[in-house]
Amino acid sequence: MVSITLISIPQAKEGGRFYYLGPQPECDECKLKKVCVNLEQGHLYEIISVREQTHDCVLNEDKVKVVEVNKTVQMSAVPKRSAIEGGIITLKEPECKKLDCKNYRVCHPYALENGKKYKITNVKGSAECPIYGDLVLVTLL
Repeated sequence: MVSITLISIPQAKEGGRFYYLGPQPECDECKLKKVCVNLEQGHLYEIISVREQTHDCVLNEDKVKVVEVNKTVQMSAVPKRSAIEGGIITLKEPECKKLDCKNYRVCHPYALENGKKYKITNVKGSAECPIYGDLVLVTLL
């Protein structure tokens, strides 16, 4: 589903991706707040279209552009028994502190909430884990 929002001019490029981290205190009195902070906090978005309109931004102390965005999928590693395309899972990050592991970022995906439900949109393949054994790479939405 396409959403309209505002983003700084240097970031306003088709195909660009960003995590929406939520509104800032400076946004409270802004007349454009309803358009600018209408995304779901913690999700990854991809810019699909950049419009010509620009607006002043108190937060950036610069101009922002109007963009169309789609929420996009994120990669994660889940136990093999949970990796069913189309299935809904409750994300449970492993209790692993092995920061040098090649799969650490997919086992602990940025901005996905531990304990929150996500839909598996695609099963990608295996991700070996020295602690938890066979995990499977999936895309979540």
